[in-house]
Amino acid sequence: MARSLAAAMAVIIVAVAAFWSATEGFRVFTTEGARRLDVARSPRPLPAVVLEDQDGRRVGPEWLRGRVVLVEFVYTRCPTLCSTLGEVFGRLSQALPGVALLSISFDMEHDGRAELKDYALRHGADGDRWRVVRPTSGGDLRELLDTAGVVVIPDSWGGYQHNAAVHLVDDRGRLVRVLDFEPLSALIDEVTPWLAS
Repeated sequence: MARSLAAAMAVIIVAVAAFWSATEGFRVFTTEGARRLDVARSPRPLPAVVLEDQDGRRVGPEWLRGRVVLVEFVYTRCPTLCSTLGEVFGRLSQALPGVALLSISFDMEHDGRAELKDYALRHGADGDRWRVVRPTSGGDLRELLDTAGVVVIPDSWGGYQHNAAVHLVDDRGRLVRVLDFEPLSALIDEVTPWLAS
């Protein structure tokens, strides 16, 4: 009986230790939570890639420098999360005049200049402070997605499953936070201190 109890306790201790390790000390319980914690702990520079905006203009890494930028990863045909993110960015553009916004399409096959322009018009992107862009090469897209930890998986309806969040890039061009886009008031509270620094 005592041996059984000791063996059971050993199994429980090992299981708790493994769970503690896998959840970063009980701080995260999903891969998305782990991604967010990793970015907060280890900010990383966004890759120096060239993007093309809704007006066909080049958007290079210099556009990020010296300003706080909120980034979303979307595809313009998305009827759900991407549309919601576009609405959130529209509200953020009004609530946080000191922040720049960048909507990056990961659907290079379908999102050309006309589709980017349509997305911009639907959500109120002005083409100046808020730009809707796409990478100019598949390698640049992969580098952006890998740096941000964004997972994009084609679905059986011609769209994509992907993680959706607001990515905060500081004035040095580093990805420093991955934030929930709802509720809006909490998002604004998270971003505001970065504007003052």
